[in-house]
Amino acid sequence: MTTPDPSRRILIVEDDAKIADMLANYLQMHGFATDWCADGQEALARVRQQVPALLLLDLMLPGLDGLAVCTAVRAFSSVPIIMVTARVEEIDRLLGLDTGADDYVCKPFSPREVVARIKALLRRSEGALARPAAAATFGIDEARQQISWRGQSLPLTPVEFRLMRLLMSRPGQVFARARLLDTVHEDQRDVSDRAIDSHIKNLRRKLEQAGTGDAGISSVYGVGYRFDEA
Repeated sequence: MTTPDPSRRILIVEDDAKIADMLANYLQMHGFATDWCADGQEALARVRQQVPALLLLDLMLPGLDGLAVCTAVRAFSSVPIIMVTARVEEIDRLLGLDTGADDYVCKPFSPREVVARIKALLRRSEGALARPAAAATFGIDEARQQISWRGQSLPLTPVEFRLMRLLMSRPGQVFARARLLDTVHEDQRDVSDRAIDSHIKNLRRKLEQAGTGDAGISSVYGVGYRFDEA
């Protein structure tokens, strides 16, 4: 058994003690230190007191639910958050909301899968923190509503700018088509969410023409899209 690393502390927010205990044991076997609380209000207080390496947050909680906790945490911290739900249909709803969560897991889950998701998210988060600011190759000019690659402005339409800005705001996070549609068509007119596919196709073509290499937009089958950094 690997000795838990205090710097890799996972806060498990779960009101089912058996599930929380199972997760804690499995995470500790893989070198993570763990804390546990069973309600949203206590979870928020703990994060304010000491930000963990990652927050494993159940959706259905007594007091503040997971969505409320996630929204409150995002007001002061960018800690990685994995949301856990007991209903498959909730995943689509969560992806359609600007919850601020980085990933989603549905019960019943394999502890092995949860650990793999945690490791992947921490690698992504730590990599972003370690990347020098000077190495950033994309730039966003809000005043001119322009996005540039290595100083060269991309020829984006206003809709493409809003879409790209949202995707770039959380690299690696999957955004549902409905969520993207709400952002790019602010007048809420009746537009098919498949219109997003057309915008994405145009964006990909422009990114390819700009030579952005591995940085681009990936499809997540049946769900939506995410932005992958180089």
